Amino acid sequence: MRKGQNPAKFVKDVPRPERITVALLNYIPFLSGFYAETLNVLKVSLESMRKDAGLPFDLMVFDNGSCAEVRDFLVKEKEEGRIQYLILSEKNMGKGGAWNVMLAGAPGEIIAYTDSDVLFSPKWLSRSVEILETFPNIGMVTARPFRTPPEFYTATLDWARENATLEEGQFIPWNTFLEFNLSLGQTEDENKKVYAETRDWRLVYKGVTAMAGASHWQFTAYKSTLQQFLPFDMDKPMGQVRQLDKRMNDAGLLRLMVPDPLAMNMSNTLGYLRGELKDAGKTSSPKGKKRVSFGKRMLEVGFIKKILLAVYNKIFSWYYS
Repeated sequence: MRKGQNPAKFVKDVPRPERITVALLNYIPFLSGFYAETLNVLKVSLESMRKDAGLPFDLMVFDNGSCAEVRDFLVKEKEEGRIQYLILSEKNMGKGGAWNVMLAGAPGEIIAYTDSDVLFSPKWLSRSVEILETFPNIGMVTARPFRTPPEFYTATLDWARENATLEEGQFIPWNTFLEFNLSLGQTEDENKKVYAETRDWRLVYKGVTAMAGASHWQFTAYKSTLQQFLPFDMDKPMGQVRQLDKRMNDAGLLRLMVPDPLAMNMSNTLGYLRGELKDAGKTSSPKGKKRVSFGKRMLEVGFIKKILLAVYNKIFSWYYS
């Protein structure tokens, strides 16, 4: 038998969610090896995201089966009011499985998705939303210009040729182009050739400038648009995320980027903040080259590197697959 009345019946109003939900996906299975610095990377990402985003937002974090130390940190952030919605998955559902939950469940009209290793610059959110609200029939906006596969923005160029001012050229500065690709583990030499042989597409519509292209690692989109592409059926935790890029282009939606870098991939270390990418991008003379130890040189020998990485991958799969 019920005793008394539920006090919730007398509540007149409930807080409304912000119009924008920033949705961050995180996975840190342990804090050693490849993942040794990733908790600090996550902390820096969260701090930069909140610093002068340009618009108010609620933060949703989906943790994809991380270790206890990371879960404890996230729970504390939630308890202290810095995370509005926290989902702790018991196991790694893969990016597709996490997207199915996040993109369907985020309460905002606009969702700004991000991986957990992104460093944001001031106004990253307001600048993204400006493009989102200016251009018609838009799919997604990424807060950084970089050169993405042209086959994923053909619909954008088709629309722009008829409806906007469209220019082709080298609009992304070399240093901006290089710093992002270095963060992906590429070398300066291989990027010189790519930069020389590829071009950017710049659009101007109603006085707002954007670049053609976007990417799944960070984007802002209307929730109603994203729901058209759910659910994602990905049978691997990574490597299939370009399904979203392709589906949006096939649907004729625009995929755009802000014209200046307001988001940066940190990957699994804070090396970018320590200036390591800048140093790696400098062409040094033979006399100025730093001597590399014999042990380090041996680790870079092809067959040794292959064997050791195979052992590492096997141990990783035993514990975490």
